[in-house]
Amino acid sequence: MKLGARILKTGIAIVLSLYIAQLLHSPSPVFAAIAAIFAIQPTIYRSYLTIIEQIQGNVIGAILAVVFVLLLGNHFIVIGFAAIIVILFHLKLKLENTIGLSLVTLISIMETTSMSFIQFAGIRFSTVMIGVFSAFVVNLVFMPPKYENKLYLKIVHTTEETIKWIRLSIRHNYDHQLLKEDIRKLKENVHSMEQFYKMYKEERKLFRKNDLEKSRKLVVYRQMTIAARKALDTLKRIHRYENELLQLPEDFKQATQEQLDSLVYHHEHLMLRFIGKIPTPTPYPEENDNLNKEELFNFFLTFQNEHSGQEQQPHIYHMMQIIASIIDYGEQVEHLDTLITSFHSFHHNEISIEGDEAE
Repeated sequence: MKLGARILKTGIAIVLSLYIAQLLHSPSPVFAAIAAIFAIQPTIYRSYLTIIEQIQGNVIGAILAVVFVLLLGNHFIVIGFAAIIVILFHLKLKLENTIGLSLVTLISIMETTSMSFIQFAGIRFSTVMIGVFSAFVVNLVFMPPKYENKLYLKIVHTTEETIKWIRLSIRHNYDHQLLKEDIRKLKENVHSMEQFYKMYKEERKLFRKNDLEKSRKLVVYRQMTIAARKALDTLKRIHRYENELLQLPEDFKQATQEQLDSLVYHHEHLMLRFIGKIPTPTPYPEENDNLNKEELFNFFLTFQNEHSGQEQQPHIYHMMQIIASIIDYGEQVEHLDTLITSFHSFHHNEISIEGDEAE
């Protein structure tokens, strides 16, 4: 079990909200702690958006609570009806993320009909907002996330695992069940990469001079993610149509293997070149030769002509999917090469990835 930054920040936000609520002599500090749990977010930018939405949502919940209590009282049926109205308002205003905390505000206010009800409502609303602001302060001050590290390391891990399986699959030297399980894990990794990319994109720097560098990094990381996804697509097709690959003529089979070997080798080098472990440009330009699309496509056309009109047409269609996937993967790797070369022409091997934070 790993103690993540968000778990720790949640605990700190709860402590801070309870402390401030007690310091201000709030009669129910627990509502501040509940609000802090709802308001904690993985990035500072999301925390900023959350605090804006929570203010709007809680104002709606508080106003409706006061209106319903003054007009209809606080019978539990009235509370349930008021909750429905609050939810409808939030859906209409597209504030779905704040529904939970707004309902907490509504119920906490509607629990009494004392003579000082308006004052009571104001205190409860203020207590909830203490929790929201506490969560924002914790997100702003404690352990700012390093999503660039997480993103890059997740991309590297996913790419390395995919390339390993491509090399084994094209040689038909692997355990089918183990590959099937790993493909499922690799799909989850790709989804995690996309989430880390969004979070890194949302991170805000203190100094605007770094904005241009980050914008270029975002373009490169986006293309790395696309290339990793295309590599996984290629692996899935090789795995699915293994029998068709085994039935290919020997020269076609050998050409496909050589082209894929060259392609994944190039992909590996690009990942290292991005962080400066291989210089840009490379000292041996001939090593950049990767996919010969024309040769691979000509092999496929020859194979298709030889088997046209035969009962193996589905076999040809499956091979067409594999070849198309390899070519698409190759084009994405070539585009990644162009982007990394362009990036290093502006920023000379300045990438620094710290620690193993991919998980």
